[in-house]
Amino acid sequence: METTAIETLPDTTTEDYERILSAAETAATSLARTDPSRRAQILRSMADTLDANGAELVPLAAADSSLPEARLRGEVSRTTMQLRMFADVVEEGSWLEAIIDTADPDAHPAPRPDLRRMLVPTGPAAVFGASNFPFAFGLGGGDTASALAAGCPVVAKAHPAQPRLTAAYARAIDEGLRAGGAPDGTFGVVQGADVGRLLVQDPRITAVGFTGSTSGGRALADLAAGRPYPIPFYGELGSINPVFVTPAAAAERSGKIAGQFLESLLLGAGQFCTKPGILFVPDQSSIEWLVRTAVADDSFRLLHRGIRQSFLDVSREILEHPDVRPVSSPEQSDLDDLSVRPVIGVTDARALHRNSQALIKECFGPFGLIVTYTSVAELHATMAVLPGTLTATVHGTDDDHDAAALLDALARYAGRVIWNGWPTGVAVSWAQHHGGPYPATNSVHTSVGATAIRRFLRPVAYQSVHEAHLPPALVDANPWGIPRRVNGHLS
Repeated sequence: METTAIETLPDTTTEDYERILSAAETAATSLARTDPSRRAQILRSMADTLDANGAELVPLAAADSSLPEARLRGEVSRTTMQLRMFADVVEEGSWLEAIIDTADPDAHPAPRPDLRRMLVPTGPAAVFGASNFPFAFGLGGGDTASALAAGCPVVAKAHPAQPRLTAAYARAIDEGLRAGGAPDGTFGVVQGADVGRLLVQDPRITAVGFTGSTSGGRALADLAAGRPYPIPFYGELGSINPVFVTPAAAAERSGKIAGQFLESLLLGAGQFCTKPGILFVPDQSSIEWLVRTAVADDSFRLLHRGIRQSFLDVSREILEHPDVRPVSSPEQSDLDDLSVRPVIGVTDARALHRNSQALIKECFGPFGLIVTYTSVAELHATMAVLPGTLTATVHGTDDDHDAAALLDALARYAGRVIWNGWPTGVAVSWAQHHGGPYPATNSVHTSVGATAIRRFLRPVAYQSVHEAHLPPALVDANPWGIPRRVNGHLS
């Protein structure tokens, strides 16, 4: 039987790196000048080509990640839907934030010149994708889609955990962009152990999008900030996504909450950034016991050996703490080098408050910590030690007098506050916010949803510039038909 050789991407040579970065720098000027309809066409063409190549790409991603092909097919659909959404965003035009203040010689305290402001692309952007979403947060994922929508060429850093997928995925992206009329250099891929550091420090790169570990992201963020001319680094780093169950909710539906917690915790083998890592429950509720009886001894395959080792190390460290007792602490040594069984521990709010640095840690994989509390006042006090997080969830009842105060308090810690739901699953929409205070991210921006485009834009105001020299978005006739604010009024 013949076997087809899998194309892998070699480490980027010095010559190839220079060619890719120079091409991106050249493409930045022409891509920034594209009108909304043409830029939308480029994004839709990329989406069409990825859909057409899905049957080739999905098995490669499955071989790299151990993720099931059914999930990966859904992820391809999410990726292309995201590209098409950004095409709609570009055409709608409000992202440009076009504002016009016409000249007013009678303004007080001094005459006002004609001022016209809009957002413009920053220039070439670097993108570091994630291993847990090879498509949606990979080479052609949300960071790339939003940067291209903004008019910024992308240089993507290949993930070392995706050796089979990278070359084919990059080729499909490039084919789609070319078919849509994108200029040469709009997209490029680099690979190598040290190329990421080089990319973040390259003077031609104007912004960085990153999804990955807190330690790796922080190291790259420090490099971006330490440049002679610092650039923004948008990192999605680590998140514990706490879930708070009020006494009323526990009394009403403990069984349902326990089952849904396990379902969300173990979804994707616990390898989602939105996994509910900590569950706060009243100490008199049956939720801990229900979780103990419901958790199965099933094994889950993780993405790669590094994630498995980290899972074993962090979960063991938390579970061996004297203030933590096991709900589920199965044997792991009889499994292969990618598989683990779920690990769940339980502690109380006072212990968590005393030992926050030891117990509040993101553990990527099927690990969860149940925290019991004796009163809602104790629960609010414990919030003081919580780090910033992507999501925070409250389970309550319709007439729950504790819930409103919890929701209000959690908005200070989380980017998305959820009522009677679970954090896994991030809708790609105009209103979505996938971010949060550090260490969830290191910025105020989102990496999912329409406003993710804002990361790769900067404002420019034109003063007393003749219409012939203004960008189309700011001329009086409004040829692009975009929403604008003129003399304080939206039109």
